[in-house]
Amino acid sequence: METTYSRNRIYIKPDEQGVIKDYSILLGGCGIGSVIAECALRLGFEKITIVDGDKVELSNLNRQNYVKENIGVDKTEAIKERLLSINPNAEITIHNCFIDDDNIESIISDHKIAINALDFTSDIPLKFDELCKEKGIPVLHPYNLGWGALVAVISPQGLTLDSIAKDDEKFNEVKMVEYVTSYMKFWGKPQKWIEDIVEEYKKEKEVLPPPQLSIASWLVASVCTHILFNIATGKPVKTFPEFYMSTICD
Repeated sequence: METTYSRNRIYIKPDEQGVIKDYSILLGGCGIGSVIAECALRLGFEKITIVDGDKVELSNLNRQNYVKENIGVDKTEAIKERLLSINPNAEITIHNCFIDDDNIESIISDHKIAINALDFTSDIPLKFDELCKEKGIPVLHPYNLGWGALVAVISPQGLTLDSIAKDDEKFNEVKMVEYVTSYMKFWGKPQKWIEDIVEEYKKEKEVLPPPQLSIASWLVASVCTHILFNIATGKPVKTFPEFYMSTICD
């Protein structure tokens, strides 16, 4: 008999399909998170909470899971509508707001795993990680590297991302990418293409967000969904300071 997940057979056992169906995911940030949400839903994660206070903009359409008709619409509302059009039985909870000191604890509570796709314009992303750590919730950090995907998993028992920041610096996305390129170079696998992109970005005179491509959004979603599946079903995963990186530049 054909079912929604009948083509998942062999890759995913029936009992595993049942586990991930009710495994509650929190998505902080609905940019790259919009693509992750759909990939996870299609695999069988049907209990997803999404938090973001932004509206869809034209510049989002090169890499995020929205269409032109969504411009000006709340990101959370737009992605909820899309997810329910795929699976009307899914439990999609949205909070159309930014995570801040007042709501962070109530939003994080009652989830088994979190994805931190928040912008590093404040210390909220690091507070998000710390609070998840206190509550025993693993956190995935996804990064769009244009031609490649980067994901770090923060374990409740392990290090947090700010551990790689220097004393006089605040952690941000660029620091993470520089850490990864140094790590890869040390282990004899240099990624010069990423190093070149970072240098070009740092030379830009305007204060602009990092460049990102649709290629990496879908790569990141695939990597994150695989990690979500492994954590939910008790399989081992690499945790920070190790990381996952997948690129089409190899």
